[in-house]
Amino acid sequence: MAADPRLATERVVEVLTQAQGLGFLGPGPVEAHLGHSLGFAHAIAAVRRRQLGEQDRVADLGPGGGVPGLVLAAAFPGSRFTLVEGSTRRAEFLAAAVRALGWGSRVSVLPLRAEVAGRDRRWRNRHSVVVARSFGPPSVTAECGAPLLELGGVLVVSEPPGGGGERWLPERLRTLGLGRPIATGGFVTLIQEVLCPERYPRRVGVPRKRPLF
Repeated sequence: MAADPRLATERVVEVLTQAQGLGFLGPGPVEAHLGHSLGFAHAIAAVRRRQLGEQDRVADLGPGGGVPGLVLAAAFPGSRFTLVEGSTRRAEFLAAAVRALGWGSRVSVLPLRAEVAGRDRRWRNRHSVVVARSFGPPSVTAECGAPLLELGGVLVVSEPPGGGGERWLPERLRTLGLGRPIATGGFVTLIQEVLCPERYPRRVGVPRKRPLF
């Protein structure tokens, strides 16, 4: 792992550039993706009143080519990260990137659907933070993210342009143990007020086919 955070970020930019060439990252300047990923850190700090640290374990739902997970891993070298990626090709790319960056001791790649990871005791209720960027509709993201969170953990989701949290229905979020949505700077943050009930997440594909809201 690079000792200099700036060097680590430069190396992540190289990874993101490769990812974009493979179609694993959306269009636009890589620097814009980098900046947006760092926005997750600001949203987390705004709710928790502190930045990510050594006590934090962060799960990234569907990071694709590495955002925001790898960017946050470069910015916060004391935290541990779990990259949950259901696409085999993307998961293989991420695993190779983690090895090349020398982060194997603190960044894990799970080549699993989020519904599967959320029912596995190795990862269920084990994370203080879950982040999601373009993972899916609010109901799918909430159902797949909540089971991974510990009590008091936070789910941070990037909202589309103009979004202010209206898509998130508090009464349905309570079904998953999540509190009211907090909109801040293009992100929505939800606190895990009660551990997610054992019946969630439902089996693979069901959250999208039969959304909770």
